[in-house]
Amino acid sequence: MKTSYELVSDSPTKRIYEAVKRIPKGKVATYAQVAKMAGNPKMCRAVGNALHKNPDFENIPCYRVVNSKGELAGEYAFGGAWAQKELLEADGIEVINGKVDLSKYGVEI
Repeated sequence: MKTSYELVSDSPTKRIYEAVKRIPKGKVATYAQVAKMAGNPKMCRAVGNALHKNPDFENIPCYRVVNSKGELAGEYAFGGAWAQKELLEADGIEVINGKVDLSKYGVEI
């Protein structure tokens, strides 16, 4: 069964989800990198909105997206406080004081 976003032939949101799916395990990307991967480097805010509405958490690893400083999302996201940290650590990514070292774990695009 196709999810609702797969039924859309092309949209910024679908391109965002497809970009996030390309972030490999053990790596993170910033909102700006996801926007660039999705074809429009200026749509960082759209990336945040799309990830907040993620329709397929099992296949779209939105927890691998961090801000430009490597900081994790606020408590509202990813199922509550520290959920993103736990998911990243399960991927083998070290989180120190709510931040990820982008020079070590950031994707190259």
